[in-house]
Amino acid sequence: MSDSDGKTTPVKIKEELDDDEPKLMSLEKLDRGSPEIWPAKAPSMHEFNTPNLNFSPPAWTKGLTQDDINSMYQLGALSSNGIIAEVKKLYDQAYQLGVQEAKEMTRGKYLNIFTSNRKKP
Repeated sequence: MSDSDGKTTPVKIKEELDDDEPKLMSLEKLDRGSPEIWPAKAPSMHEFNTPNLNFSPPAWTKGLTQDDINSMYQLGALSSNGIIAEVKKLYDQAYQLGVQEAKEMTRGKYLNIFTSNRKKP
């Protein structure tokens, strides 16, 4: 701390700590050897290292083939630009299927395969 003269005076922190020290003392004694106080066994690294032998696939994988699961993992590993490219590719495939279906429907109309040969009673 500095006075108005510019001289510094020492701060008496040690005395303040000495006054609070008896308040912080604990006289409680714990008997750590008693099995009634500490009955549970502490976990060890061996328990965390054991492999999970009861592996079962999640419920959402029911009905999926291994190829389906591999495709999902590949899509999950893509970046945002990769996902956008995949969506564009799917959009293009859907468009091509629509064009092909329209051609087949037109062809079916010309071949009269959609007309009913039943006679109305």
